[in-house]
Amino acid sequence: MDKVTVIGGSGFMGSHVADELTNRGYDVTIYDVVPSPWLKKNQKMVEGDIQDLKTLQNCIRDSKYVYHYAGVADIGESADKPIDTIKTNIVGTATCLEACVNENIERFIYASTVYVYSDRGSFYRASKQSAEIIIESFRDKYDLDYTILRYGSLYGSRSQTWNGLRKYVTQAIKNKKILYPGTGHERREYIHANDAANLSVKALEDKYKNTSLTITGTEVLNSSELLAMVKEIIGEPIKIEFSNDINENDHYELSPYRYTPKPAKKIVASEFIDIGQGILNLVEEITQEIKQDKS
Repeated sequence: MDKVTVIGGSGFMGSHVADELTNRGYDVTIYDVVPSPWLKKNQKMVEGDIQDLKTLQNCIRDSKYVYHYAGVADIGESADKPIDTIKTNIVGTATCLEACVNENIERFIYASTVYVYSDRGSFYRASKQSAEIIIESFRDKYDLDYTILRYGSLYGSRSQTWNGLRKYVTQAIKNKKILYPGTGHERREYIHANDAANLSVKALEDKYKNTSLTITGTEVLNSSELLAMVKEIIGEPIKIEFSNDINENDHYELSPYRYTPKPAKKIVASEFIDIGQGILNLVEEITQEIKQDKS
């Protein structure tokens, strides 16, 4: 049974990938600064910082693959904290790469974003683009194989409070009102975390070695269609307000595909969780969380 370490495996996407790896028979170790609330009995947890080279190396030792999900992922936070973003997303990634080289890891799998295509996304986009270049440089110098996963708009259980879809569903349930910072014409290809995790493990196939992969949904929705779907699923009167009060440097509107640092293949699965079913599951989860908070 091959060992796989998931750096940042206590978070949203990292925990789903860790579970998918476990379900497929891998020996999974999670490395994160905080313990995972979703840790399975047959998963190992190691607490540590990605810039702690010694602790990180000890953790990943004997791993065949290392996934890297740790870092600043909130675009708004990264826009306000450029130094923290650079330290964590760039220097932290370089530390992970050095650890992998020192421990003879077979392949490094990096969680990136479709924002690397864009001229927006602020320091978040810049940090991810820089990290991708550094990963390619480690391959050139040290023969460390890699796969870069460029995720689109993710949603589903365990998502952070700032996750777009979770935030709007929460507003709808709590306030009967959704405030959307945009025109309603913004287009996204939403993909459920379970589907994204499935594709993230599929990416271990040899044909995806030393490539960049785009992981997005199969159906394009604009924000007004998406929010109308949320309203219909909740089944209560909900007011939807659109506002142009948005920092153009932070979020893209129609598409992130403007600048391509390196062409990426799009990886797809034969079956996907329907967006309507996914939103329904999210509504049920958030409703239950709100009830627990009140009790």
